[in-house]
Amino acid sequence: MYSRAHTPSTAVVVGAGMVGLATAWHLQERGVEVTVLDRSGVAAGASWGNAGWLTPGMAMPLSDPSLWTYGPKALVDPAAPLHVPARMDPQLWQFLARFALHGTQKAWDRTMAALTPIDRMALESFDELTDNGVESWTRKGPFIVGFEDERESRHFVHELANVEKAGQSAPLTRLDDAQMKVPQLSAAVSTVFELEGQRFLEPGPFVEALAAAVVERGGKIIPGAEVRSLRHGHTGISVETYSQEPFHADVVVLATGAWLPELAKPLGVRTMVQAGRGYSFSVATDQPAEFPIYFPARRVACTPYQGRLRVAGTMEFRGPDEPLQTGRIDAILASVRPLFTNMDLEHLEDIWVGPRPVTPDGLPLVGATRSPGVYVAGGHGMWGIVLGPATGKLLAEQIVTGRVPDEIRPFDPLR
Repeated sequence: MYSRAHTPSTAVVVGAGMVGLATAWHLQERGVEVTVLDRSGVAAGASWGNAGWLTPGMAMPLSDPSLWTYGPKALVDPAAPLHVPARMDPQLWQFLARFALHGTQKAWDRTMAALTPIDRMALESFDELTDNGVESWTRKGPFIVGFEDERESRHFVHELANVEKAGQSAPLTRLDDAQMKVPQLSAAVSTVFELEGQRFLEPGPFVEALAAAVVERGGKIIPGAEVRSLRHGHTGISVETYSQEPFHADVVVLATGAWLPELAKPLGVRTMVQAGRGYSFSVATDQPAEFPIYFPARRVACTPYQGRLRVAGTMEFRGPDEPLQTGRIDAILASVRPLFTNMDLEHLEDIWVGPRPVTPDGLPLVGATRSPGVYVAGGHGMWGIVLGPATGKLLAEQIVTGRVPDEIRPFDPLR
């Protein structure tokens, strides 16, 4: 039978999003031959249409004390940023109950302390990729953070103060004459801040560039390969798909995002993973959009994207494969229409929905399963893009050396 006592020479990574491909790249850095399988293709899940924010200063727990204020509204208001469909779904309600139990300041502080070490290495992990053959870019802000009145801003300012208390830098300064610097903001946005020290990218193109780098270094990426089971044998681990011959490797990494439980639960990974679906679209602006824009009270994030402005929002708790709900696009539009000017909000392009993998406790699942040689990397919620490269680096270190890096100890998938 397979033993993890030797250094692996081959690996299969299941999932071709940011997390899976970053893990593949770092395994290659350590001399491991890699094959990446994906049921669809590169960046086909949550990696393509998200806001592309590299904001470790905002990579914080989703469940916080404010959940008890806005959460009940989500159950009755179909336009609320947090959307829970009205249906009898025992598994969803079990997840929501566990998620709500973490909506306390004590739980938030504990989770923030666990996230801070990997948050602090997030940006340099992108530099490592782009300095070593990944032909793409990341850009600095500032990020523009807008509110309709001073009162709305207090919760966000308090959150960032707690992020800094946990050990990060999140410089926030008041911006006067915001409409002069950001002509897309309407006069309704009366309180505006600049957040420094963060970056952004175009997520789909970046992940595609990362995939190209993996292939250029000798890796294989095979789309249309949906994995159905794993089997151990004398030659290692056999990865069986629905449409192709089995793939064999010394180790396997499951990085399948919101679909992670399908393969990981039988391996002892019992933490729930719920698809928190995000939506986005892009619009034309009269003047080029230069800066990312965030409306925390509306929970809408906007990013310059290929000459347009990508508008992203919503946390919709549905199944990962359910159809796009046009009402969510309408809700995002209705929420930002009073806040924008000098742009075309009637003609939308790049309409997208993607399932973000959310855990009840706000911590990712990164590390070894109970099955020898099988690892998982997922459950990052909204932070899979910003934390993906650091996750891949740390997990590759664990796989090759057998030592669990301190930064991912709190993310034990068997917790």
